Amino acid sequence: MPPEKTASPARGALDPKRWHALFFIALAQLMVVLDGTIVNIALPTAQVDLGISDGNRQWVITAYALAFGGLLLFGGRVSDLWGRRRAFIVGLIGFALASALGGAAQNEAMLYISRALQGVFGALLAPAALSLLTVLFSNGKERAKAFGVFGAISGAGAAIGLLLGGALTDYLDWRWTFYVNIPFAVVAAIGAVLYIKEPENARNRSTLDIPGAVLASLGLVALVYGFARAEHEDWTEPLTVTMFVTAAVLLAAFALVESRVKSPLLPLRVITDRNRGGAYAALGLAIIGMFGLFLFMTYYLQVVRGYSPVRTGVSFLPMVAGMIIGSTQIGARLVTRVSPRALMAPGFAVASLGMLLLTQLSLDTSYVAVILPAQVLLGLGMGTAFMPAMSLATERVKPTDAGVAGAMVNVSQQVGGAIGTALLNTIAAGATTAYLTDHAAGATDEQLLAFSAMVHGYTTAIWWAFFIVLGSAVISALLINSKGSSRDAESSGDDADDAAHVPVMVH
Repeated sequence: MPPEKTASPARGALDPKRWHALFFIALAQLMVVLDGTIVNIALPTAQVDLGISDGNRQWVITAYALAFGGLLLFGGRVSDLWGRRRAFIVGLIGFALASALGGAAQNEAMLYISRALQGVFGALLAPAALSLLTVLFSNGKERAKAFGVFGAISGAGAAIGLLLGGALTDYLDWRWTFYVNIPFAVVAAIGAVLYIKEPENARNRSTLDIPGAVLASLGLVALVYGFARAEHEDWTEPLTVTMFVTAAVLLAAFALVESRVKSPLLPLRVITDRNRGGAYAALGLAIIGMFGLFLFMTYYLQVVRGYSPVRTGVSFLPMVAGMIIGSTQIGARLVTRVSPRALMAPGFAVASLGMLLLTQLSLDTSYVAVILPAQVLLGLGMGTAFMPAMSLATERVKPTDAGVAGAMVNVSQQVGGAIGTALLNTIAAGATTAYLTDHAAGATDEQLLAFSAMVHGYTTAIWWAFFIVLGSAVISALLINSKGSSRDAESSGDDADDAAHVPVMVH
């Protein structure tokens, strides 16, 4: 697809179609986030239909995670070099085709291949979407609104995926959890062709850092696979340890290469900035807690309480509503008036209170009295914190680095998700086993004992999730010192100056 040829506008001019563009960018982001959980709901049915063994079913999730997590930095830099609009459209088309392959899968190999291809094109699409927002919305108030919408979708999409996955699996077929991506992708791609115009001067025309791309991709693959394997095997199992050591060596070598090459894949200035680095760390920790929570609450509601997949999805809607309100009504309205720290630290603290409530789960916990208010607190807190964190993570970055800065947001989330699933699931499993061992002798009802042990395991892991999310609040309070986008633009250095004057195409 040839690059757009449009006349250079006046400095600081704004694209009149930018709000239309936001709708299609948000639609694409929703598709990517939905896919993270929608397939999980359909997995048990797909496993039976395709004859996938219990030992191999993890590859439906792992194949996607490895491709997506391993190629994010590469995809972010490709979008900088190639053009975000082009990368966005190619990512959408590729994701749709991979989803069609998954829906039509006749055996487990086809399903694994489709999931890996979804990860490949998702790694191109996700950074392109976030970096398009960065270059299209440079005005402080408009940027806040745009990132409010984006943050709400990023936070609530996983819960919506549980609801949609349950409905599609119950009323249609597990294959529709793949096919549903196709209309999303087609509409977003058409909208991108019609409404998205990228500033020509935001393109990075330097050569691609091949050594950095190889080291980063292999290092992230090793890291994600290490956590995925730890969840199903053991943290001290030889291959698991080997993956972690390999990841550490490769990523250390990557950092060394990036500090010396002329055109690095990940310019170290992107992550060494105190505020951007703090935002990445806070987001990563929060995702560790949230991913574990989604897993435990899904099992608690369906297995222990006997909820159907659809009812389980509906039960997450208060969290979705809270995230939307927190992101679009609290975060977006206040981010231009107060510092990001004044939103992020309290937001994560409120979310941790929601976690604290869920540590009180029992076999017959009231949904209205405990689970509902906990979800509202989680949604409001995460929504309020995610919005300024995502904006801060790409703020004051050079336009030519917008793609890789967006990729780092996704890397922190993807690695956080892998850690959260593996770490908290291991903690829950260990606590469940210990409970069974301690209470087996006096038990008269084996099913009651099994459910009690499961709930004990979940609450033990949720305690850890509480402290992890509280850690996001602490990091935000200690590391984030930005005064806010509008005030920083007047007083910060070169990065701020470059980002504050990104011209947007007028056509």
